[in-house]
Amino acid sequence: MRILIDSGSGCCNGVGRAISTAERYLADHDELFSLGAIVHNDAEIQRLALLGLRTVGYDGLESLRGSTVLIRAHGEPPSTYETARQFGISLIDCTCPVVLALQRKIAAKYSELSSRGGQVLIFGKRGHAEVNGLVGQTDGHAIVVESMADLEEKLASGTIDPSRPLALFSQTTKDPEEFAAIAGCLQKAVGAADNADIEVFDTICRHVSSRHRTLKEFAAACSVIVFVCGRESSNGKVLFELCRSVNPRSWKVESADELSAGIFREDDIVGICGATSTTRWQLEKVADAISGMAGAGNGA
Repeated sequence: MRILIDSGSGCCNGVGRAISTAERYLADHDELFSLGAIVHNDAEIQRLALLGLRTVGYDGLESLRGSTVLIRAHGEPPSTYETARQFGISLIDCTCPVVLALQRKIAAKYSELSSRGGQVLIFGKRGHAEVNGLVGQTDGHAIVVESMADLEEKLASGTIDPSRPLALFSQTTKDPEEFAAIAGCLQKAVGAADNADIEVFDTICRHVSSRHRTLKEFAAACSVIVFVCGRESSNGKVLFELCRSVNPRSWKVESADELSAGIFREDDIVGICGATSTTRWQLEKVADAISGMAGAGNGA
């Protein structure tokens, strides 16, 4: 048996930057508050909690007057910054630069389109922290499209009006192929409405989009895949399904405790990979556990 760790897996730059920023702060302070989970990864959150990182919700901000609060990589709507100002909260802003650039682009486009009766559309998961921050750039007026079926429903109901100027953006961690399909359907609807006024902005993070291609190749090259991610990771759900689409012997776990030796065969090439919220130490821990089960050396 050979055990390989995907070289492209591990935390994306934005999440890694937020985690390292929190670690540096906690090296000199006893406590730091994170507005929402810093990463959708329970094991990493537990590790950081031991260092003093405390996760808080919006309803807890008022009680943190005078405290320091970290804004995670997902970003926040303008209202959060105003709330922090009102309560005298110091912010450590770890919004991913890619997300921050997207927020600014959406805000500018909304300002332009609102005077023309246009609509800003965002392909993403409704209620996701990043999407909430993006919608906030439009005073809550952007329309979130979750899937092709959701788009078709919104077109049929008139929620999305293809006769009006439209601008389509994407949550940074969405599937590039699904985004292209959404864009194509919209462009077709606009053409049928005899309206050429639609702009499509491919705002998926390049790190994420390239991961789709390389992860497919990695999953196809292995006989069995162990995908490591937190249960709440949206990106993890997408990438795991991508693995399973090319390798039916794909297993998703949060930790090595969920594995059993019966999953593996003696001649397997075991590929270990994960989401953009999965840390390298977790991938290595799973690799060590599988190696122990099989008595095999790690071929990573």
